[in-house]
Amino acid sequence: ADPLTLALLRWGIGVLCVLPVALLMRARWPGPQDLPSVVGLGFLFYGLFTILYNLAIGYTTAARASLALSTLPLQTMVVGAILGVEALTLRKTIGVCIAVLGVVAALALDLGTAPAGAWKGELIMTVAVVCMALYNVLSRPLIQRSSALGFLAVGMGAGAVALLIVTLITGRLAVLATFGAPQWIAGVYLGVTGGALAFILWVMALERASPTRVANTM
Repeated sequence: ADPLTLALLRWGIGVLCVLPVALLMRARWPGPQDLPSVVGLGFLFYGLFTILYNLAIGYTTAARASLALSTLPLQTMVVGAILGVEALTLRKTIGVCIAVLGVVAALALDLGTAPAGAWKGELIMTVAVVCMALYNVLSRPLIQRSSALGFLAVGMGAGAVALLIVTLITGRLAVLATFGAPQWIAGVYLGVTGGALAFILWVMALERASPTRVANTM
């Protein structure tokens, strides 16, 4: 499947899981003043980030893509400082650098061999991480004014709808008709665990801790 179809599977199935949970738990929804921001972040992360992420994986190895993704804490810290959300302290900077260097050490043995054009994947992944850093930094006040589940359901739903529209316009929805049982099992797994469950936990973490601390867990 192409990056767009994978993104639609992940967030389309994800929002079908998150929405009933939010309704059952009587989640507090974003207010009218916050709705444009929540929808915008949904387009940025669940739309643009995921397409770039899937595209990057197609160019490079998992280890090299993971290394580019591991810059998330560093980028989140810098974006938070620029936007005045978090203070850029020496202690925090040292902690983030240790986390990134730990990933480099863990992946070092797998970084030697690279397919042709791997740099494209790593560059695309680095740009994708900027989208996620912005999402991390800008989400917290919106989550706190509504709720983690309400924020997630609206944002993920907006991203899924945007992906569905683009998929219909480009005719890529037909790819799903070629799927057999193994592909659908993988797609459902991606949506339930990598979409719904992972990001219920992620936004709950953003609600309770600073963006850089949450990003460091990546």
